[in-house]
Amino acid sequence: MIVRLRKRFIRIAMLSVALVMLLLSIVVNLSNYVSVNADIDSLLDMLSDRGGHAGELQPPEEGFHENIRPDGPHRETEPDWFDERGGRRFNSETPFSTRFFALSYDEQGELLSSDLSNIAAVTENEVDEYRNVASRHGEGSAYYGGYKYRVTKQPDGTFRVIFLDCYTQIRSVRTLALLTLLADGACLLLVYILVVVFSKKAIDPVVRSARQQKQFITDASHELKTPLTVMTTSLKVLEMEVGRSKWIDKATAQTEKMTELVNALVTLSRMDEEEPPITFADFDLSEAVAETVDSFRDSAEAEGHPLRTEIDESIVFHGDEASLRQLVSILMDNALKYALPGGEIALSLKKERREIILRQCNPCEELPQNELDKLFDRFYRADPSRSSEKKGFGVGLSIARGIAEAHKGSITAACPEKGMIEFTVLLKSK
Repeated sequence: MIVRLRKRFIRIAMLSVALVMLLLSIVVNLSNYVSVNADIDSLLDMLSDRGGHAGELQPPEEGFHENIRPDGPHRETEPDWFDERGGRRFNSETPFSTRFFALSYDEQGELLSSDLSNIAAVTENEVDEYRNVASRHGEGSAYYGGYKYRVTKQPDGTFRVIFLDCYTQIRSVRTLALLTLLADGACLLLVYILVVVFSKKAIDPVVRSARQQKQFITDASHELKTPLTVMTTSLKVLEMEVGRSKWIDKATAQTEKMTELVNALVTLSRMDEEEPPITFADFDLSEAVAETVDSFRDSAEAEGHPLRTEIDESIVFHGDEASLRQLVSILMDNALKYALPGGEIALSLKKERREIILRQCNPCEELPQNELDKLFDRFYRADPSRSSEKKGFGVGLSIARGIAEAHKGSITAACPEKGMIEFTVLLKSK
C-alpha cells in the first residue's frame, strides 16, 4: 500500500506540474505567434495599400519626428514608418529589410504582370507556381512555403497577390516552440527527480499512520484470538455438562462470528503489506474455480438459487492457488447472502487473448450507481442498518480486491441491468 501511495503521489504531482507547464508553453507560443502574425499582416496591409511597389514604401518627409536621445540633451530627427490603418510603428529600415514580390492576373488566372525586384529567391520560371496557388485560394491571406500572401481584387476586375517572405519569422516561431518543448522536458525531468527524492518525506505522516493502524490490527487480532479460543472451548465443555440450549448456541454463533472477523482482519492486514504472503506457481485455474464453486452448489440449491457455471477448460495461471480459491469463495458467499429469493447465480471463467476474465452475476436489490465502488471499502455494506444476521462484516470484497491487486489484476462491480449486479475479475495471463 505504501508503494502504491507513493507512486500515486508522484503521478499526481508530475501531472499537475506537466499541465501547468503545458498551459504556460501554450500561452507563450500562442502569444508569440499572434504577435508575429499581426506584424506580418501589417506589412501585407501596407504593401497592398501601396500597390506592391517598393519605391512607394519610402517614408514621406512628414514622417520624420523629433526624438530625444537618452545619452544627451540635444535633439535629432528620426524617420518613422506608420501603418495608416492600424497605427503600428516600424523603424525606417523596415522598408529595406522587407522581401516580397507581387503578381497580377485576370479572372481566368492568366498572368498579367510580375514584380520580382524586391526578392532574390524567386525567378520568372517559378512565377506560375505561386500564381496557381493564389488563384486557387482566391481573395484573402494564407501561408505557402516560407511566404504569406494576400490576394486582393482590383477595381478593374483583375487580381493582385503579394507574397511576403516570412522565413525568418516562421523560423523564430518554430525555434521558440522547440526551445519551450526542450525546456519543459528538462524541467519535468528535474521536477521528477526532486519529487522522487522528497516523496518519502511528503507521505511519511501517512505511512506512519498506516503502519500504526496495521500494527494495531495485527496486535489486536492476536490478543483476541486467545480469549476467543478459551470462550469456544468453554462453551463446548459447558454444552457437554448441561446439554444443548439456545443460550449456548447463540454464544457459540457469536464467538464463531468474532473469530471469522479476527481472521478477516488479519488477512486484510497481510494484503496491505508491500509483499503479500502469497506463493506464485503455475496451476489449473479452471479446475480450482470449478471445485470451489461446486462446494457452494448444495447451499445454493438449499436456499433456492439455481447455480449456472461456464468455465473454459485447461486455463493455466501463474499465481497463488489458495488465495484465488478464496477470492471465488468470497464472490459465491457474497452472492448467497445478497441474491434475491429464487434468483439465479451465474459464474463464468474465460480466457481472451492474454486476459483471464472471471465474472459472477446474480439478481439483487437495486443499488445506486455511486454505491458500486464503495462495495470494496472495508466494513461497507449496502444495508446501512446492518441488522440482518445473514449479512457479513463488509470485509469480504475488500479481501477479494486485495487478492486481485496482489496478482496485478483488478475487480470491479457493475449493474448491467436493473436489479442485477456483476463482479468482474481481470487477471493477466502469460
